[in-house]
Amino acid sequence: MAEREAHKHELIPEHKLLSKEAGEEILAQFRVSRMQIPKIKLKDAALVGTSAKLGQLVMITRQDGSVNYRLVVES
Repeated sequence: MAEREAHKHELIPEHKLLSKEAGEEILAQFRVSRMQIPKIKLKDAALVGTSAKLGQLVMITRQDGSVNYRLVVES
């Protein structure tokens, strides 16, 4: 599978880019700063082909229903 299509693979969980406002709400809800959120690299295969930007939060929803958040950082 080409790298540019890796985000479509059945084993890759859904990655949803959050708006700035939604990201701020998540940070406030969990009472954490951006620096405390786990990171994901901008060039991660799951983000290729998206409009992800540095500093943006990504919501990852796994098949079991669990939700995680990641902060987009430079590669």
